[in-house]
Parts: sequence; structure tokens; C-alpha cells
Amino acid sequence: MFGTSIHWSTFFYLLLDTILLLLTLYLSRKNRQTSHKRYIYLGFLFVAYNITGGFLPTENYQGPLIIQYIITYSVAIILCMYIIYYFFETYNLVVLKYNLSVKNLTLLTCILFIVLFLIPYYYNGSISASMYLFMMPMSIVAIAVLFIFYHSIPNAKNTSNFMLRRNKLSIISITCMTLLPICVMIGNYQWVKFTIMNIVFYSITAIEIDKYLYFLDTNTQMHEVLILNIKHRKKSIDHKILYSDLTRRELEIALSILNNLSYKNIGRDLYIAENTVSKHASNIFKKTGTKNKSDFLNRFL
Repeated sequence: MFGTSIHWSTFFYLLLDTILLLLTLYLSRKNRQTSHKRYIYLGFLFVAYNITGGFLPTENYQGPLIIQYIITYSVAIILCMYIIYYFFETYNLVVLKYNLSVKNLTLLTCILFIVLFLIPYYYNGSISASMYLFMMPMSIVAIAVLFIFYHSIPNAKNTSNFMLRRNKLSIISITCMTLLPICVMIGNYQWVKFTIMNIVFYSITAIEIDKYLYFLDTNTQMHEVLILNIKHRKKSIDHKILYSDLTRRELEIALSILNNLSYKNIGRDLYIAENTVSKHASNIFKKTGTKNKSDFLNRFL
């Protein structure tokens, strides 16, 4: 299209991602929560990924060809690392098995890119050979990340439907990201690579929308908890005050308690220790003027 290497499907994803990003920026202009910021940054990276991967390499560029590949590969690496960071933050993960963290994964990927792509290209001058040399170990790393991440998500029987949906969409996202280096090795099928990667963005978009609908659905219970909190502390009813007294984590735990989940199951759903849930619950009871879990349930159910 437009005399460039971009496929029509990639251009379509670019337009759709840009629309989603602009819509999110508009809707979150008055409420810049941390999760909204993470999604916005992710949106910018996907737009950059579609632009660089779609339009590059181009024959109109007079400089060395390797520069264009460094740009496209760098954007793709940053995007993949940020996707992993997004899910680490979503599930409150720090380090997984085998010392797997965002920092270590980023460092490993950069080392592999330099040692297995840039240096071989310097000696053999072949983009194709260097690409295969880099993508083979990256495919193994990606599959290992998928396997470890999957087993880091507990499959609790009593978990809520909201958490089950989030887990499924998360696995879909990580699986699609895992397929990227494999697709690159199979062949230069732009529409396949960009379809798979944009599924990641749309799955994460579904997670964010589902999270918003979940809190909207339970807004009545949340509002009662917050209103009582304000009355108890004798403060004026103001949205900023409402959301400043109970933290986002405390709101999640309060709603889970109102859904009659045990501290153990709440810890599983939110990926935190049972003792941590108990500490948050104690703070919730103090802020709402209730004595314990039973008193809290009796007052709001």
C-alpha cells in the first residue's frame, strides 16, 4: 500500500489501534489511574510497532539497511518486554521461577540481539541468516516464559468469573506473543505476524473493558462502602476523597469479601499472600467503622 511494504491488514490494525488509543486518552483525561497509564503506554507501543514493522524496510531510505532492521526489532523487543511487564503488574508478580523477571528477560533479550543478530550480520552481511540465528533461541525463551507464566496462575475452583475471564485472556495474549519469533522464522508473512501480535492488544483491551464493567456492576456495593467511610470520618462527599480513603487494592478486597470469598481465595484471585489480605481487611474494617468481617457483611449485604 502507498508504494511501501505495508500490508492492508497491518494498516487496518494501525488505524484501529490508533482509534482505541485516542478513545482511551479522551475517556481517561480526568481519571489517570495507573492501569489506564499502562494501557495508554501499551497503545503507543502497538501503534509504533505497526508503523515501523509495516513501513520498514523501505527502499526510499538511503542509509544502511541494517539501521531499519535495528529500529523495527528494537520496537518489537520493547513492546514484548512491556507486555510482560503489564502482566507482571496485573498479577502482582515480581520474580517467577528460575529468577525470571522483567529486568532479567530484557537483559537476556538485548544480549541475544547483539550477540546473535548484530555481530553475525557484521561478519556475514546476511539479514536472513542473522535473523534465524536470533529467532531460534528467542522462540525457546518465549515458550519457556509462556510455560512458567501459565503455571504461575493458580486455577482456583472457587475463583470469580471475572478472574477466570482475565486468566484466559492473559494466556491468549502471552501465547500470541510467544508465536511471534516462530512466525518470523517461518516466513515473511506480514499479515500473519501483525494479526497475531494485535490479538495481544485486543485481548488486553478486553481485559481492561471487563475490569471496568466489573467495577461498574459492583458500583452500588462499592458506593455504600465508600459513603459510610466518609460519614464515619466526617468528611464532605467528594469523588477525590471517596477514592483516596480506600485504596484500589482495598476496594478489590472489599468487593471480594462482599462476594463471600475467603481470604485464601481472595489471595489466589489477586495473587497476594493470605496474611496480606487479612491486613488489608483490617484496614477496610477500620475505615468503614466495622468491627470484623461478620459486622462488615451484615452492614453491606
